[in-house]
Amino acid sequence: MSADPTALVAASAQVQPLWAALRVADRARYLRRAAQAVIDELDELAGVLGDEGGRSPAEVIALELLPAVDGLRWLADGGARALRERRLAVPRATSPITRARRTYEPLGVVAVVGAGDAPFAQPLWQLGAALLAGNGVVLKPSPRAPVAGERIARLFARASLPEGLLAVLPGDDAAGRALVAAPGLAKVVFTGTQEAGREVALECARAGVPVALETAGVGAALVLADAGVARAARGTVNAAFAAGGRTRGALRRAFVAEPVHGAYVARAAAHAGTLAPVQDAGEAAPLLEEALAAGARLVTGGPLADGRFAPAVVDGVTDAMRVATEPAGGPLLAVTAVASTEDAIAAVERLPPGPGISVWTANRYEGERIARALGAGTVWLNDHRVVPSLPAAPWGGGAGGVDALRAFAAPRAITWDPPRGAALWWGPYDATVERAGRMVAQLRSVRDRDRERALRQGPLPLTRAVGRALRRR
Repeated sequence: MSADPTALVAASAQVQPLWAALRVADRARYLRRAAQAVIDELDELAGVLGDEGGRSPAEVIALELLPAVDGLRWLADGGARALRERRLAVPRATSPITRARRTYEPLGVVAVVGAGDAPFAQPLWQLGAALLAGNGVVLKPSPRAPVAGERIARLFARASLPEGLLAVLPGDDAAGRALVAAPGLAKVVFTGTQEAGREVALECARAGVPVALETAGVGAALVLADAGVARAARGTVNAAFAAGGRTRGALRRAFVAEPVHGAYVARAAAHAGTLAPVQDAGEAAPLLEEALAAGARLVTGGPLADGRFAPAVVDGVTDAMRVATEPAGGPLLAVTAVASTEDAIAAVERLPPGPGISVWTANRYEGERIARALGAGTVWLNDHRVVPSLPAAPWGGGAGGVDALRAFAAPRAITWDPPRGAALWWGPYDATVERAGRMVAQLRSVRDRDRERALRQGPLPLTRAVGRALRRR
């Protein structure tokens, strides 16, 4: 098949109507097969994805493959229920014989543009959701993850997905821009940098195509004074340095209550010191250098003589430093001591929004209060997830939860009335309709005197309106 994006969109559009004609439950079977294909190819996938991203097989299994299986299985079960046709409540006083139901109709062909720091589980969930909703999909993987994109297509081919419905467009960022501009798209789902996201949004606005953006923000953690410091240090270090700090939800900032700040920093540094240096640290080195020049303190890690970068913990970071707000693309954790919980909440709210925020505390109720005050999409208490590993929960701009799934469909209401006779509230809008409408409104009032006034009038106004409707055939 041609690698031309317009041709790929057109080919998917030819197959999509037949796919949309299937019941949601039938589409869900293909997702279950794809989930089983991940399990069947687990060892091979762990190896090839690990080689492509410089990750260990264990890390790929834990952070990509298991979430992929869970995501596909949730879509096939909970996701299928979320898209199921449902009856709608109808006010019987004004629509006595009307029936109504809500359906979710496919959009058409959806483009999914992935990022190098979200190579497998996240785009797999997104395109799985699009397929479940009845759409065709063109996947544009990151130039850093072409093998991940090819393997995703292979999994669905093994699941016997209709040929042409899902296409993969390899190539660089220029290929992604060409896909976004291709005619015939019904929606674009983009994961990437804020700068690229603005370009995609502008192009979609020109074409009148809806777009869902998930741009890189700053993952943050709040470590309160009553937190289990040992767990908080280990969990935040894992969230900051997994996959060399290049996961989509990598933790960048830790705001630590002053009473436990020293103990936390010591434990975090000890854990970081056990981790291997990385070859590609993104912008971590220049961001660290600027922070140190501005007064921050390097606790452990940093650039090595051989060009590698050891996972770094830097303390004393302020909002004025670039490291406080810009993605590092490498293993760098910026720590800031805070005097109070409210100071920590205010500091988090100043950050560019990321996939989620973690709160570390022994008090569940206080943690939930803070979670509501933060206004973030996802808040984890005593954990920090770096991949969309809870498929029923929202994640970033479009990988998890019922709302993200339903965004791949168009809600539609369908009503039914008998084929003969006239509706109660059809015109002419004369005195008969006026008196009947006033009576219905009064009967539905919360005030006793209004209902008593309607009852004193008797059923005559409404009876006349109903009789007139029955006579008109």
